[in-house]
Amino acid sequence: MSQIAFSAPPLIGRDEETARLMGVLERARGGVARAVLVAGDAGVGKTRLLDEVAGRATRAGTTVVTGHCVDLGDVGLPYLPFTEILGALAADGRFTAVLAAHPAADRLLGAGSDPAGGPDGRLRLFEDVAGLLAELAAVAPLLLVLEDLHWADQSSRDLLRFLLSRGVLQRTGGGPDRRLAILASYRADDLHRRHPLRPLLAELVRLPAVERLELRPLPDGEVARLVRALEDRPLPEAVVRGIVARAEGNAFYAQELFAAAGADADGMPSGLADLLLIRVEQLAETAQQVLRTAAVAGRRVEHELLREAAGLPEDQLEAALREAVGRQLLVPGDRDTYAFRHALTREAVYADLLPGERSRLHGAYARLLAARGHVPETAAERAHHCRESHDLPGALTACLEAADHARRLGAPAEELRHLETALDLWPTVPPEARPSADGIAPVTLTLRASAAAARAGDSHRAVSLSRAALADVGQDADSALAARIRYTLAGNLLSVDRLRAAFQYSSEALALIPAEPPSRTWVWAVATHVMAARHLGADDSVLGVAHRALRVAQELGLPDAQADLLISLANLEGGGRRSAEGQEKLRRARELARSAGHGPVEMRALFNEAISRLEAGELDVCLPLLAEALERARRTGLLSSPYPLEMRYLQLLALYTLGRWDECLRAASEAAAVLPATGGFAAGPALYVAVARGDSGAAERAEALLQGPFNWMGTLVAGIVRTDAAAQHGEPEAAVERMRDALTALADDSGRRPDVTVRLAALCLTAVADRTVELRRAGDEPALRRWVDTAAELVEQARASTAGDEQGRPQGPEGQAWLARAEAEWATAGSGPDPAAWEKAVAAFSYGDVYEQARCRLRYAEALLAVERRAEAAEQARAARATAAALGAAPLLERIDALTRRGRLAPAAAGAAAASLTAREQDVLRLLARGRSNRQIGEELFISGKTASVHVSNILAKLGAASRTEAVALAYRRGLITPEPTGSG
Repeated sequence: MSQIAFSAPPLIGRDEETARLMGVLERARGGVARAVLVAGDAGVGKTRLLDEVAGRATRAGTTVVTGHCVDLGDVGLPYLPFTEILGALAADGRFTAVLAAHPAADRLLGAGSDPAGGPDGRLRLFEDVAGLLAELAAVAPLLLVLEDLHWADQSSRDLLRFLLSRGVLQRTGGGPDRRLAILASYRADDLHRRHPLRPLLAELVRLPAVERLELRPLPDGEVARLVRALEDRPLPEAVVRGIVARAEGNAFYAQELFAAAGADADGMPSGLADLLLIRVEQLAETAQQVLRTAAVAGRRVEHELLREAAGLPEDQLEAALREAVGRQLLVPGDRDTYAFRHALTREAVYADLLPGERSRLHGAYARLLAARGHVPETAAERAHHCRESHDLPGALTACLEAADHARRLGAPAEELRHLETALDLWPTVPPEARPSADGIAPVTLTLRASAAAARAGDSHRAVSLSRAALADVGQDADSALAARIRYTLAGNLLSVDRLRAAFQYSSEALALIPAEPPSRTWVWAVATHVMAARHLGADDSVLGVAHRALRVAQELGLPDAQADLLISLANLEGGGRRSAEGQEKLRRARELARSAGHGPVEMRALFNEAISRLEAGELDVCLPLLAEALERARRTGLLSSPYPLEMRYLQLLALYTLGRWDECLRAASEAAAVLPATGGFAAGPALYVAVARGDSGAAERAEALLQGPFNWMGTLVAGIVRTDAAAQHGEPEAAVERMRDALTALADDSGRRPDVTVRLAALCLTAVADRTVELRRAGDEPALRRWVDTAAELVEQARASTAGDEQGRPQGPEGQAWLARAEAEWATAGSGPDPAAWEKAVAAFSYGDVYEQARCRLRYAEALLAVERRAEAAEQARAARATAAALGAAPLLERIDALTRRGRLAPAAAGAAAASLTAREQDVLRLLARGRSNRQIGEELFISGKTASVHVSNILAKLGAASRTEAVALAYRRGLITPEPTGSG
């Protein structure tokens, strides 16, 4: 039977640790012997890290040998890891003579013999092993890897103590016989108080040549990267998030959960459960009973609550807890609490309970918590324990209390969860046992759940719930409630871009509730209807009723409704939200919404203020506004609601546009941990950076935004990324197809072209213009005419999308800049590069988009070169190159360098260029002088080969060199580097 081969999982998130160990090996190769004790929990990635380091060491010329300690209980084989190491060395012909000169090798490798030979013989053995390692290191640099030191036998521990405290590592000076490094790993979570390795570790870490490296759990973002790297195709975001949450930074757990995700994303893989339970089953029976009781409480439990639920005397409980803590299964916390060290351990213990045992313990916790009174902070716990112990009336009451508490805390996702649980429980609870407070009924609870879903960012769920409320309301229902349900549904439909349906329901709401007498319901029905009408372009038809509703809201003292109407009017009237009048309306709206405590309306006002500044090209003004808005959203628990999600996108977009790409990527990585499943689009600008930097997987990651329910912003981001990627690869057919797909999906009921049309058209025109240049050069007239026709169609779409809105207001600086670029590309496609058109495009992007301006500068340089204006072309190419190099935009950098070489454009002044080398470029230059390839430079400087390539290109440009060899020669002549002395060192 053939054996299936599995590739090692990628090493992710351990750059700092890898760099530290490689530094130890580098010093060891120079004759400074060192040892590192690598600690970490089981599965955190110790072996994978050591494998990576060993592979790099082998490629650098170091001999690597590994010895494994094995769990054999009390009958461990003496010197097992060292025997394995010497066996591997004996198979290497380079060391035959050295091994033959040392009896220690024969004694350790001798089958069935006593290698120690008495007390004196044991010391001689240790000294001989130390001498053997020194001589082996003199033949070749040597790395010893000792795995799973927590299982080491006593003899191996004693030999390791000797080697690190009196062997090669403690010899003074340096030299070939000290080219030795020892890396030893052990499980920190296995070291209970009486573990025999603990005193040895305490002794070793005090030695000057011994370091300790602790592998901590991976951050959530790195675990997500690992999970995605395990699958060739994009994974559903919900699956990734679930695995990340449960793995808690443990790479092995993440891989096991990933392997089981297809069958049961929420279940516990049997192999992982067995592994986790092994450590539990090593405890005494009383300690196991305490763990089982604690598992029912949850991740954390109070000492007093655990004592009462377990029913144990205090002395027995303390002894059991001491054992569980000593085995590092529980960890003590603040305020007399205990928590499971890892949530998956708690899951495994809980899953192993018998059904009756589980129900009994849940009931005990429910009674104990209820006896303390209906404290809001315990409502969610009480609801859980009541439900699991089948006390459904108690569960319903506690769920409603928990929902109220979550709302007061600004936790809409938790409020939604409790309300949906209450709705599930409602029909199972007898009427006489249900809560009887006013306003508590299935329809009103469903409507409230819909609002919570909207605040939590789950717009599609909000639509479903509000539709359910509409289906449940009877014909004889109160007209105010019926209208409220309809305008709530209309508002939710707007958030998922169902514009005509939203307009229909907002119209029905207005028809159900009379304007007289004035009422809050009528005002909000108008506010929603005005917003729906604006999205459909029916602005003029609602201006009158909007002003009337604004007056009524003032009369009734409804500042939140006033604010919402002012926002709509800021968009509808005069010069729109970018005008001074519109800005004043938005400022008033923000203040009114904040004073009323209406978070969603305040977020709408802040969003409109921020996007108006972005549209005006005032990026530096926009960023502080967005920072303030997102902080407000965080404090009010609304970070996942629609407007804050779009503001997160705007924040990253502004950073991307200003060229602050690394800051954009950091912000996107931080946001990833808090974005809801439907909010992936908010990190979209990080994908724009990825495309610009040549990341081949960016388009595929963008496709993941198209999975699941339709999301307008996700479709927009995917359209930009996929179109730009195709254009950048010189694939005009694919670029045009992706643009058309995006515009078809983005089309709304109003029939208006989305503003992004001009950007997508300009991106497509880049690839189309390049194709026409090739065809014109080849003389292929039929194909040329077809592509020129395509270019004409694209530029017309760009012009139409920037012509202005219903009031004739044109797009802002960004739209006008993309139009200028589209016009310049159209000129290239139609007749050839036009310097004047490209000069206009360069100027248009000066509002702040540094990358697009650099792309236009490259096209401007090409146009100038075509008419022999070489000096101007060189100037534009240099300016574009400086921006591309600063951004790390490798594909653009390569095109600029190719044009510079092809056109023989003059490079920057040599002296100035040499002086402008950064510290990192100087490091790369020194490695270039040693003949290193880009991959080798990347490995030695702990950067990617692609990044190394960018640095090399920068050096060539700054030195005015055409090749790596010429760059090194110029650097020597100018004294930037000096020849290194020859010799074995």
